[in-house]
Amino acid sequence: MKYYLAMDFGASSGRGMLGCYDGKKLQLEELYRFENGAVTGEDGHLYWDAERLFGEIVKSLSLAAERGIQLESIGVDTWGVDYGLLDADGKLMGAPFNYRDSRTEGQMDALFTKVPSDEVFAETGIQFMPINTLFQLYAEREGERLNKADKLLFMPDLFNYLLTGIARCERSIASTSQCYNPQTHDWAKQLLERVGLGHIPWAPLVDSGTVLGPVKEDLAVQTGIGPVPVVAVTGHDTASAVVAVPAEGADFCYLSSGTWSLMGAELDAPLIDTRSHDLNFTNEIGYDRKVRFLKNITGMWLQQECRRYWQEAGQDYSWKELEAMAKAAEPFRSVINSDDPVFASPGNMPEKIADWCRANGQPVPEEPGAYIRAIFEGLALRYRWVVERLEALQGHSITALHVVGGGSANALLNQFTASATGKPVLAGPTEATALGNVAVQMLGLGQMADLAAARKLVADSFPTVRYEPEDTEAWTAAAERFAGLFG
Repeated sequence: MKYYLAMDFGASSGRGMLGCYDGKKLQLEELYRFENGAVTGEDGHLYWDAERLFGEIVKSLSLAAERGIQLESIGVDTWGVDYGLLDADGKLMGAPFNYRDSRTEGQMDALFTKVPSDEVFAETGIQFMPINTLFQLYAEREGERLNKADKLLFMPDLFNYLLTGIARCERSIASTSQCYNPQTHDWAKQLLERVGLGHIPWAPLVDSGTVLGPVKEDLAVQTGIGPVPVVAVTGHDTASAVVAVPAEGADFCYLSSGTWSLMGAELDAPLIDTRSHDLNFTNEIGYDRKVRFLKNITGMWLQQECRRYWQEAGQDYSWKELEAMAKAAEPFRSVINSDDPVFASPGNMPEKIADWCRANGQPVPEEPGAYIRAIFEGLALRYRWVVERLEALQGHSITALHVVGGGSANALLNQFTASATGKPVLAGPTEATALGNVAVQMLGLGQMADLAAARKLVADSFPTVRYEPEDTEAWTAAAERFAGLFG
């Protein structure tokens, strides 16, 4: 048996996952789970507690060592766009900003006065979102910290650096930034110069699967894990999840379903043109420099925030209870566009949804099940909108939709998605991100031939659940009724 440690950081929690490979099938074991989330600094800004989060990696290594597990390697994946800054001594210059911090408000429009959006897109191919690194850096462009920094590292790169002492930027995470050119596979230097960010101290770029080096000696001794190699896996969690999509051929669509829903196709080259710019699609990089042509959709965030609010109010519903209540609620009474900016920040999400329904001429949900159904139906119709445009942009039909990640366990949303899109949905595996992380470790170590072999291993090791479209006429009518919400 060979063992690999996948450190998988999400925006609300993280896990140390053991990949266990017996030569035929891959299994996953949760070694350690911990909470994550934004912390509010004394200045009122939102940050990540990177030092604590790195401590969770150290604890995971110690737990593996205590069990006598000899690791083949370690890989780290996280959410996208956020970064840490190192000084000339290699020390972290304060906590990294959280992408939901308010400092990016208005920065997109301000940057577009220097470089129009179509020219930004032509060089980066990235969907416009206020959270993108480009706009975070633009907001910080005159700050003392940025201008004194010696290195910028995205979150998985920062953790890799703290593990090894080696500062590198892995391509998949770099490509989320809107500071990377997917056509030249280098930084978008012309754009950065034009907006006054030509001085950013980028670390050198490396491909997914690069073996950076062993864990630093002091950590190897402290944890008892020894000089285990650290692999720069597909550091963006969605890129890792896409590696583990158990698909064959090229006509599939993937949906990595979690706090964010990332939905798209895998291409050999970026698709950067007027149509993809106008529809705000994105060209991010995956393993072997494949292009993840996708749409970034606000996913289970609204459900998570509603549940958190109800918990604080003394109504502690489980995910299964909320799903059952949503199933019993009246269909198509209210539909929510989760991508409306009003839902982007934490807060009283049920109240935000109620206000949004009033403003958009829809009935206000009256109980938790109706709120969750409105979120799920809105997501399914949003997925339909994306599928239709993916087909138009690529010029061919999509034959199946693979849903992976935590949301793939939600049977009601999966059925809604199949019915809304008119495509069969293949759901699973739920732990696609950790599986993709492990697979890229194996690829980097030369223990697996290629991406196709990795996907076959996942398909052989983990079953999927198939959902066929139902009530398609009702969903088509709903799509026509609510079309104005998603255009």
